[in-house]
Amino acid sequence: MKRLMLAAAIVAGLSTAVPAAAQFAKPEDAIKYRQSAMFLQNTHLGRLAAMANGRVPFDAKVAAENADVLMAVTKLPFAAFIEGTDKGDTKAKPEIWAEKDKFMAGANKMQEEVVKLNAAAKTGSIDQLKSAVGAVGQSCKACHDNYRKE
Repeated sequence: MKRLMLAAAIVAGLSTAVPAAAQFAKPEDAIKYRQSAMFLQNTHLGRLAAMANGRVPFDAKVAAENADVLMAVTKLPFAAFIEGTDKGDTKAKPEIWAEKDKFMAGANKMQEEVVKLNAAAKTGSIDQLKSAVGAVGQSCKACHDNYRKE
């Protein structure tokens, strides 16, 4: 039952990612949407990192479940980096819009690393998880260093 609900949530999330920009009534809605999606990314990557770093016991099933969710939510925030969302309650730097191609290349790199992380989590190997978590973390950090205000 949990897997069915997770699958339904993933499908629902993915189906809203593409047309999301057209659905925001106000710039603040887009900002909240992407912040919420990034919160989810951070939460699920954090759970995987805690296992990889030994802060919590490794559980292959839990790792695989968190990697599945991370795969889905990683696609969500980027539809909400639309014009007009560079102001307000956001930590997004103006460089995102000035360097949109470079910004999206970083997003794509992170998504590619998450695909690898998902595959690593499915192996049940803590060693593979450790390596993949580190790569995702580095891709997140690279983007935050360039495009997120402190």
